[in-house]
Amino acid sequence: MKRRMITPTTTDRNDDTLICVSVGIIAWNEEEAIEAALQSLGQQTLFAELHQRGLRAEIICMANGCTDRTTQLATRFFEKTASDPLLGKTVCWRVVEVPERGKNNSWNLFVHSYSAANAACLCFMDADIVIHGPETLWRMYCALELTPNASVAVDHPLKDIALNGRNSLSERISLATSGMTRTAMAQLSGQLYFIRTPIARRIHLPKDLAACEDGFIKALVCTDFLTNRLCPDRVTLVDGAAHVFQSYRTFRDVLRNQKRQMIGQTIVHILIDQYLKDLPMSERLNMAVAIQARENSDRDWLKRLIARHLSGVKYFWRLFPNLLRFRYERWRALPLAKRITHFPSALAGYAVTLLASRMAFRFLKQGSINYWPDTRSPGLKHFVSTRAPTSSSERLVSTTVQP
Repeated sequence: MKRRMITPTTTDRNDDTLICVSVGIIAWNEEEAIEAALQSLGQQTLFAELHQRGLRAEIICMANGCTDRTTQLATRFFEKTASDPLLGKTVCWRVVEVPERGKNNSWNLFVHSYSAANAACLCFMDADIVIHGPETLWRMYCALELTPNASVAVDHPLKDIALNGRNSLSERISLATSGMTRTAMAQLSGQLYFIRTPIARRIHLPKDLAACEDGFIKALVCTDFLTNRLCPDRVTLVDGAAHVFQSYRTFRDVLRNQKRQMIGQTIVHILIDQYLKDLPMSERLNMAVAIQARENSDRDWLKRLIARHLSGVKYFWRLFPNLLRFRYERWRALPLAKRITHFPSALAGYAVTLLASRMAFRFLKQGSINYWPDTRSPGLKHFVSTRAPTSSSERLVSTTVQP
């Protein structure tokens, strides 16, 4: 079947009309993981497929506020690709050093200032993951081509412990919790996804959105920028595509991550359910312009919205709607047999949610917003293939992933 190419619609920014995919890697102090991430990226068949069609891709590493060797390691890796017979001809690259720390700022810069204007779609990738299987990105790219109603293509996030032969009790609980999370509709993991360029350029991430930017993007995409009812089909999950990330090893790390998630979900609720939905239609249809205009005129507009929301919240379990039920609903969505086996994980997840929500409530009540626990992913290099596929036949062989 002949594949329909996505037609770019934006104005040319860098005079390279052949670039159809722009890959943005968001990195902050990832010297332990960046080389494994880039190696798995370089092994993707996406670039060979584009080359066969006379098209190109670009890779831009947005190193934001890095104080370690992330920038140097990324630069060294990209310099080596110049001699690669395929990547050297098909991919252009650069490392952008962003002085200000923060994923949202780097996301906005990549989308609105650095990515190729002619790119049909943008691929976002965290620097602390490994792409699993050489066909993952190509499958995700094709999913957008072949699914006209979809605006975002996502893969299957895999915890590293899922690929181990044996798991401890705590690891089995962790994996079961992930399985329950996947029962929710239109899951969008910010670690790796493709998004159509015209859609991305209608989004501007607020600088004070401390976490859950993927939830914010999903809410806008699945409601056509808050102009229609929720349409989960705007996000398509791609079979045979996956990435690996390092799971949290200690209860302390799990709790800190969940605290950050509760803070993020609270802010997303304030933005989506209380503020942006009441904007005039013209502003909702031009959301990036509307949000950026507010930040330019009033840097603390979101902080005031958060403070106003908290002034009316008496109990921590009312930070956002459904806080007490979302774990239960995910558990109920499982088949009966899994409901029985996953019940201990559901209880553990519920307890962590309550504790993390209380911590988030106290943190926000103190007037704080940004909470960035430092995490490391030194073990990902073990999940990178030792070599990339070399022959044309190898590049076209499908690698089916069963997460």
